Amino acid sequence: MSDGLAQAEWLNRPETQAILAALDGGRRRTRVVGGVVRDTIMGRPHSGDIDMATELPPDEVMVRAKAAGIATYPTGIDHGTVTLRLGDTLAEVTTLRRDVQTDGRHAVVAFGTDWVEDASRRDFTLNALYCAADGTLYDPLGGVDDARSGIIRFIGDPARRIAEDGLRVYRFFRLSASHGDERLDPDGLTACAAAVGHLGHLSRERVGGEIMRMLALPKAALTLAVMSEIRLLPLGEATQRALVAYESIGGHNVAARLALIGSDDLDALQSAWRLSNEMLATARSIMRAANLLADDRIAEAAYRHGEAAVEGLAAAASLNHWGPARLAEAARVLGATVVPPFPVSGHDLAGLGVAPGPALGQELARLERAWIESGFALGKGELLALVER
Repeated sequence: MSDGLAQAEWLNRPETQAILAALDGGRRRTRVVGGVVRDTIMGRPHSGDIDMATELPPDEVMVRAKAAGIATYPTGIDHGTVTLRLGDTLAEVTTLRRDVQTDGRHAVVAFGTDWVEDASRRDFTLNALYCAADGTLYDPLGGVDDARSGIIRFIGDPARRIAEDGLRVYRFFRLSASHGDERLDPDGLTACAAAVGHLGHLSRERVGGEIMRMLALPKAALTLAVMSEIRLLPLGEATQRALVAYESIGGHNVAARLALIGSDDLDALQSAWRLSNEMLATARSIMRAANLLADDRIAEAAYRHGEAAVEGLAAAASLNHWGPARLAEAARVLGATVVPPFPVSGHDLAGLGVAPGPALGQELARLERAWIESGFALGKGELLALVER
C-alpha cells in the first residue's frame, strides 16, 4: 500500500521544500511530522498548517530561516517552537525534545537529536510519523499500521501518557471519532476511564476547544455516549438518543449539538467550556426555534430565528422523535415561508394615541402575535385597525 507522501501536494509545494532546504531537510535533520503525514497516509484531506520536527535548536532555526528570506515568529521558543511563513505556507517547527518533568499540564523539556525519543513523548502512534523532504517515511514506533487501520493507540503506557498531559483523554475520544470510525482502543479507554476525576487541573478553554472540535465532526454521538458512560461528559439518556437521531438526518452543526446537550442549561456549558457569547447565542436561538417548531409554530420560528430555524428543525425532529414524513413536511413549509418586515412600529401606535411605556410595548407585542398567526398576511392598515385605545 503506497503512503502517497512523495506525491503529496503539501510536500511538493515550493514553499515547503524551501523551508526544509533552509533547515537541512536534505540531510533529514528536519522532517514533516504529525497530522499532515498521518492524514496523507490515511487518504484524508488536511487543510491545516504543516508541523515539522528538527534537530536544529530554535535559535538556529530562526537564523537559517531569516537568511533564506523566510518570515520567523518565536511563538513558543522556550519550548523549542518557531513558526515560519513563506508565501501562504505556514510551518510550525519544533526542536526534538525529551521530557524532563511533567505535571499533567506543563512539561519541562530538554532539546535533543534523538528521533525515537522525540517520537516516544508524543501522544498516539499514528501521530509519531515523520516525512523527509523526498517523501521517505520514518516510522520509529510502528504507527503507520495504526494509521492505515484507523486505530487510535497511545504510545507506550496509556496511563503514563495521560499523566503527562490530561488533555490527551479528550484527544483520544476526538481522534477516535474523527480518524477511528468511533472505534475505541480498549487499553486507551480503560486508561481514560481511570483518569476521570483527576482532570480538574485542565483549563476550561483547552477542554472546550477539544469538545468544540469533536462537535464539528460528521459522526460523534456514539463517542459522546461512551464519554458519558465513564462520567467524563454528563449526558442524559434522552440527550444521547437525540444526538444519535440528529446525526442520522445528517446533522453536524456545532451550535445545534450544543443546543441538544445543554437544552436545560446552556449557561452551565458556557462556564464549563468557555463558549463564546456568539456560540451561546446561536445555540439558544436554535433551541428556541426547535421549541416553536415542535409546537408547529413554523412561521414564528422563521420570523424570530431566521437561519437558526433550519438547525432548529433538525433539533426538534431529534428531540421529539419525528418520523421522515413529519420532518419533510415541516421542512417544506419552513422553506416556503417568506418573512416580510413587521409593518407596524411603536411610532405608529404613538400616533394613534397609545401612551409610551409598558402599555405601548404590550400592544405592539399583541399586534405582532396577530400578524404572525395570520401567516404575515395582515397589512399595516389591518393591524392598526386592531389597536386597542
